[in-house]
Amino acid sequence: MGGNNSAFTDHELETYQELTYLTKKEIIHIFKRFQELDPVRVKSPANAVVSRDAVLKLTELKENPFNDRIFDVFSSSRDDMTFEDFLDMMSVFSDAAPQAVKAEYAFRIYDFDGDEFIGEKDIVELIQRLIGGQKFAKGEEDIKELVGCVSIGGHWATLYENHN
Repeated sequence: MGGNNSAFTDHELETYQELTYLTKKEIIHIFKRFQELDPVRVKSPANAVVSRDAVLKLTELKENPFNDRIFDVFSSSRDDMTFEDFLDMMSVFSDAAPQAVKAEYAFRIYDFDGDEFIGEKDIVELIQRLIGGQKFAKGEEDIKELVGCVSIGGHWATLYENHN
């Protein structure tokens, strides 16, 4: 096993480090956080899973209006999240992850209908989640003005796409 009573071998830590934007120390810390979500089920990283409810209780996700979408985008299962899924999520949200990677995942989180476009329905859903229970005029012109979107070939896309 790796040093400091780690749950990982040195090879496993090196592999996880190569596949993420995280240091070995951060990976060990993230595993400890993952283990705290369900200490009974999580003894080692191999085949470790925690429930959706446990993940959504994380301080970082608890009050986030997109917490369900974040879970859905990063989890390979509908009801549970593996340690590898959790590590990927934490890697993307780390300071070391490139902006292009963050933007790609943000796009997937905000693409509520999964059609690979940020369309009017997605924008309305995004706004409704951001403003909570408050009413919002759902007119197309109001939405375009508010979020600075453009229509490309009949589909809505964020301005981010046009700057790359």
